[in-house]
Amino acid sequence: MATTLGGKAMGRGAKDGFVKVRKRDLEKLTTEVMQLREFLPKVLNGDLIETLHKAQAAETMKERIGQEQEQLRQECLHLGSRLDAVQSECQKEREEKLLLREQLWQSATELQQQADFCSGLGASACSLLWSCSAREDTVTQWLSDGKLQSFLTVAAQTLESFVRSLDEEVKAEPEDHNSQEHLFVLALAGVVTNIAAVTCGRDFLSSSAHVLLDTLMKLLELMKPGIFPKLKVLMLMALYNVSINVKGLKYISENSGLLPLIWTLLDDGDWEVCLHSLRLLQSVLLDEEVPLLLVSSPLDPGLLARINQLTSSPQPSLKLTAKQTLEDLQALQQGRGCKPAGF
Repeated sequence: MATTLGGKAMGRGAKDGFVKVRKRDLEKLTTEVMQLREFLPKVLNGDLIETLHKAQAAETMKERIGQEQEQLRQECLHLGSRLDAVQSECQKEREEKLLLREQLWQSATELQQQADFCSGLGASACSLLWSCSAREDTVTQWLSDGKLQSFLTVAAQTLESFVRSLDEEVKAEPEDHNSQEHLFVLALAGVVTNIAAVTCGRDFLSSSAHVLLDTLMKLLELMKPGIFPKLKVLMLMALYNVSINVKGLKYISENSGLLPLIWTLLDDGDWEVCLHSLRLLQSVLLDEEVPLLLVSSPLDPGLLARINQLTSSPQPSLKLTAKQTLEDLQALQQGRGCKPAGF
């Protein structure tokens, strides 16, 4: 079987891919190739070549973008799975948070109930102690049992905690004189006052309860004017009772802030606070060193003016005590002393 090329037959016996072509056909083919070589650059100009290159680059870019899009799609699927997991975990945590918040609210309610119960129990127990401590033999028995020191330590800590919480509570709401907390600390201060009213009790306070005495004076300084006057009165009475003891008087008088404290309390506005401040001042004037200090330096005109104002008080006891104190201070300027009246 034979094929035709250029009009000639190619024999079946052709080997190694060679074919027989007529010379005229070969020359014609050569001429056409040379013509293509001559005219092809004119046809395929630079713009076309650049366009081809751009098309090729665009195809490469398309493939790369396709790969990137596939990668991004896979990442989106991965992020979507993570998002679902995080949302599920977030929902779980939100439910746990709500549960914890409810438990916290329940705990806070229970804690407040326990605090109210403890305050009520403390107020009731200390009210009983206050009544019992009015008997001298009760105080004597407490001292013999050796448990009074721990009670006084707790009393000092409780009083300080209550007073330091007053600023926030007073700003938040008006003071409640009938609250369990107030009745509790009031009863504590009353017990301390009654202990100091007994000879053996004030001996013990004068020698073994200096922390309590310092706390009382510090708390009187911290309490703002007009705030819980009954508590101030009881603390002043306790200090006055201790000052009846020689050691107690010496210890109280050595406090450098005592006289400024008394001056501040005289401006409290409550007449009972002023009264017991004056009585404490009268007692302090019995200390040998304090009168010498007052005599050696001029008395503050403001203090004398305030005491002079109190001599016009409508309260008879305050009026009388103010006159006595004024006379004592004037006598000190002349080198004399005057013994204050007791409770």
